[in-house]
Amino acid sequence: QVQLVESGGGLVQAGGSLTLSCVASGRTFSNNVMGWFRQAPGREREFVAAIGWSGSATYYADSVKGRGTISRDNVKNTLYLQMNSLLPEDTAVYYCAARGLKRGYVDANPSSYDYWGQGTQVTVSS
Repeated sequence: QVQLVESGGGLVQAGGSLTLSCVASGRTFSNNVMGWFRQAPGREREFVAAIGWSGSATYYADSVKGRGTISRDNVKNTLYLQMNSLLPEDTAVYYCAARGLKRGYVDANPSSYDYWGQGTQVTVSS
């Protein structure tokens, strides 16, 4: 059974930092694009960042560009998202996702991703 399990969320003050992790099990995603998305109450799920299978290609939403860093460790089958200078508007449930297509391109469209985690809550207080 394929699972993506996020961790690292929590309550943080505005201006603070945190690092989210996503551990994959059941199969390896070392040849697959992976990404982070988030969903705030009453809003649609939105793209945050994506990373190519080798880790060399990254793509960020404008809202997190310069504040977020996506990375991966294919040996540990783990995806990371480091967020700095957090804002109250970063409050959301953050989801890890993986494309089923091998060596596809980094993509911001959630419908391109076939595997999803359950999410981890990030709350930024002002």
